[in-house]
Formats: sequence, structure tokens, C-alpha cells
Amino acid sequence: MTWEAAVTLGVLTVLLVALMREWSGPDVLLAAAAVGLAAIGEFAGSSRLPTIAETVAAMGNPGLATVGVLFVVVAGLTHTRAMQRVAGGLIGAPRTPRAAQLRLLTPVVGLSAFLNNTPVVAMFLPVVDELSKRSRIAASQLYMPMAFAATFGGICTLIGTSTNVVVNGLWMKETGGPGLAMFDLAWVGVPGAAVGLVLMTWLAPRVLADRKPAIDADSERRQYFLDLVVTPGGRLVGKTVEQAGLRRLAQLFLVEVQREGEVVGPVSSRFRLEAGDLLGFVGDVDAVRELTGTAGLTAPPYSAHPTPRSRLIEAVVSPRCPLVGATIRDGQFRARYDAAVVAVARGAERLSGRLGDIVLGPGDTLLLEGGEDFVPRFGQSHDFYLVSGIDGSDTPATSRAPVAIGILLAMVAAATLGWCDLLTAGALAAAAMVVTGCCTVAQARASVEWPLLVAIAASLGIGLAMQTSGLADALAGGVIGIAGDSPWLALAAVYVVTMVLTELVTNNAAAVLVYPLAMSTARSLNVSEIPFVVAVMVGASAGFATPFGYQTNLMVYGPGGYKFADYLRMGVPLDLAFAVVTVGLAPVIFPFSP
Repeated sequence: MTWEAAVTLGVLTVLLVALMREWSGPDVLLAAAAVGLAAIGEFAGSSRLPTIAETVAAMGNPGLATVGVLFVVVAGLTHTRAMQRVAGGLIGAPRTPRAAQLRLLTPVVGLSAFLNNTPVVAMFLPVVDELSKRSRIAASQLYMPMAFAATFGGICTLIGTSTNVVVNGLWMKETGGPGLAMFDLAWVGVPGAAVGLVLMTWLAPRVLADRKPAIDADSERRQYFLDLVVTPGGRLVGKTVEQAGLRRLAQLFLVEVQREGEVVGPVSSRFRLEAGDLLGFVGDVDAVRELTGTAGLTAPPYSAHPTPRSRLIEAVVSPRCPLVGATIRDGQFRARYDAAVVAVARGAERLSGRLGDIVLGPGDTLLLEGGEDFVPRFGQSHDFYLVSGIDGSDTPATSRAPVAIGILLAMVAAATLGWCDLLTAGALAAAAMVVTGCCTVAQARASVEWPLLVAIAASLGIGLAMQTSGLADALAGGVIGIAGDSPWLALAAVYVVTMVLTELVTNNAAAVLVYPLAMSTARSLNVSEIPFVVAVMVGASAGFATPFGYQTNLMVYGPGGYKFADYLRMGVPLDLAFAVVTVGLAPVIFPFSP
């Protein structure tokens, strides 16, 4: 191994540790690694490490540009609520958990085959919430399967995920060929999705939440943590907890009282309340709403009601929310969003302490009290994914929905029939979304996830360093040493490495970093590169075993009230199933013989 390869390996090792420990955002860490490797190559004068100019040139990937324009296409579909219209008609009102799962998951798979997974899951969060309430089916049996189904669909087409687009762009740029066609992945993705759906609908009732045949919806409600203050001079001052009517509350429990810095808990029914006592409750959303109107109790300063005409809204904190890592009080939530945090839920974890001192994290579910304009202002924000507007006033659907659907179909047809390449079709579709009023210029600009594009671009620079330094060839030699001359074993090794990295770091980073290894392995064995390209694409998406394996996994973590172990019980069998399907089918559909 050359010293350049050793340096690149060292930088990659530090990068992986930093990504797993979340020292900073993936875009920052990946960019730092790419710039660092380029700077070493620049100053060392080594021809085996890319210069800064070569690193920047490597970022000129058609797949990267395609991902950017597809964000705008999705914005047009999202702002017209086109997909909600289609999904609402397909789902209906199923009566059993299995029927609910099948009628929910089928449209999710279909839509996510042509749209980025994240907006699909974001669009279906309120659909699942309403379906759970209407059908009296535990939400925990719907949210995770819905998120996983979106991943299944993304594996079925070239535009299903940004990972597919980027890896295909890398392969096109390197070989000068046309790359994979729109539905080439379907030969592996559709069987994988079918196996995944069957396995998931069988597993969900057995490993997720309540396994009883008849599920009481109320027993599965999200448990929120709520702070209220005993109002000075109010009717509760001087009364015991029993006398105040706070002992036998329906679906709500008084867990602690904070007085002058001291915490009392558990709280006796004979405990006497004093003015200024901070009461901590845990309960479901309806009980929280009822309690917030109780005379003698007021919200603390950091959770004051913003307006007299307000509504309750459930929202999931996005990884891109600027308040991640900050407390509710220090983040000045009310000033930033003109809404108050009434309560917080975090998966199945029971929170304690002052509400204002809770440090927000990705996936936390917030019960917000905001004005009537909160949903129009922040419904499409990157900061939150709305689960529901509990008082029930959703943004009305626009008449532009049929136009948006027509633009999407035209884009898919143009790319599939070879009228133009995917980048051109996507760019024309994005322009059409703006020109026809499906989304505004401001909405189009806001829809682009710049941190993701930066992360992908930086990963391309790191991938170049792996190739030029000889690290990719060295790692490929190790894979071949383990697999021998068997391309099947080598393909399985590449898939497993990609899948494991996806569970630990971002899927796009995993794909771009493993891609050079996959290509070097295929060329060393003198076999077709296509099965290895497919393995990287699928392996980088099939991360089901942790809440962090894929962004959509985290989006349902709070609303579903899941524990980490739930992802392991559901995800590991799905990981294995997709590994078997991909490694078994890819060389059959795309033979190893070039």
C-alpha cells in the first residue's frame, strides 16, 4: 500500500468515526475530508492524490445535478397535494391491521418509485395518523411499515432515490456509456419489494407494539410530557392533589412536582399545592388538550400560548431543524416559529424534568399550539414533518394537482422512451412546475436540500481520492483474497460492506465511498460491473435495522413510539431478505460475463 493510500485510509477512518459520533453535520464532515485530501495532494505534489482543481472537477457529476432538479419536481407535487389525492382514494377505510397495511403500503411503494422517499413519507405521516384513528389500528403497526415501504419503492427505479441517480452518474461518467435505464433496477427491486412487503406484513403484528388481535387505539396513543404551573391566586392553591382533581385523570398522570428547585415524585394524593409549583404530567394528546384548559393551571413562560385563536399540531423534528441540540427554552421556539411547545414525546422513552430544559433531537414529536397560519407557513418547512393538525384544518388541495401529476408522467415517459436523458427530462419538468404555478420560485428554491447536495459532492471528491491513491485497488485485493475467484462471494461482500456502512453513516456517503471498491473488484475479476453497480445502489438503500440507517426511519421513530429494538426486530430480517434477493438475482438478470 502506498503512503497516499495509507493517508486516504486514515482520513476515511477518522471520517467514519466522526459521522457515527455526529461531531458535525454529514455535509461539513465530508467536505472537510475531501478538502483535506485535496490539500495534502496539492502541497505534497503527489500525482496519486487529487489536487483541489481535480476534486472540484470530480463533483461535476450529472447525477448530482439530476438530484437537484428532482427536488423541484417533488416540490410541485407536494405543494399541490397531488399525491395525497391519489393516496386518499386508494387507502379507503380498511377494518383489519393487515388490510390497512396492504392498502397503505401499496401506494407508498408506487409513489416512492418515482419520488424521493423523504417527501413521500412526510406526505403520508398525517395520512397514517388519520388512518390509525379512523380504523382503530395501532399507529405503531403502520408508521414503520410505511417508512420501509417507501424504501422498497425507491429501489425499483433509477429515480427512486438520490443514491441511485448519483451512482448511475458516477458509472456513466467513468465509462462514457448510457448507464442504467429507468426500469433496469425493477428486475431486482420489484422482487425485493414483493418479498419485503410479505415479510413485513407477517412480522409487524408479531414484533411491533401491541400483538393482541383487537387493538384498543387509545392504549397506543403517543405519551407526551407536559409542564403546567399552579397559578398564583388561582383556585388550586392550597388544595391537595386529590382535592384539585389531579389524581384520577383520564389518560394522564401527574409524575412529579418541582418546587424551588426540588423535585417531588412520585406525588402523593395528599400533597398540597402551592402557587408557582411546576407540575409535570404524562399523557396522550386528547388528555393534554383537556388539561391545558383547566382553571388554576397555566403554561410556563417558555411554553406560553401564542394567540387566543390557536390550534394543536403534532410535528416531528427534522434532522435539519436548527434547534436540534438546543433546549426548548434556549432555542427561543416561540419567537422563531410563533408557536408554543405544549408537550414532547420521544419514541417510547418517558421524559422527565422541566419541559424547557429538554434538548431537542431528530425524531422528537412535538405537540405545538400555534396560530391558524402555522400550517401554511411551516407545513412544507425542512424543520418539521407535520403529523397532524389535531383541530383538523388542513391546507386545502389546489386545482394544480392534475397538472403536477401530468408533468411527472411526462418526465418519466421522456426518460424511459429515450427522448432525452434523465437530467434534461428532470430540468424541463422542474421548469414546468414553476411556470405552471405548481410551486413558486421561492418554494422551488427552498425545496432543494443543499446540505445533501454538498454531502454528495464531497463524497465524489473522496471517491476520486480512493481511486487515484490506490486504496480502492488495495481494498478490492482484500475482498478478492476473501472471496477467492468467486464473483458471487465478491458481490456479496460488496453488498454487505455497503449495507453496514449505510446503517452507520448516510446512505449517499456509503454508496459513493464503496463505489470505487466495487468497480476495482469487478475489474480485477474481469466480470461485468453492472451487478456490482446494482449491489451498491440497493445496499445503500436497504438500511432497516436502526432508526438512523435512513432518514425516513427516523421520521417515524417518534410518531410510532418505537424503541431501538423494534428496528432490530423488523429491520434485520428485511436486511437479510434484500441481501439474498439482490445477490441472488443481480447476476442472473445482468450476467457476470461482460
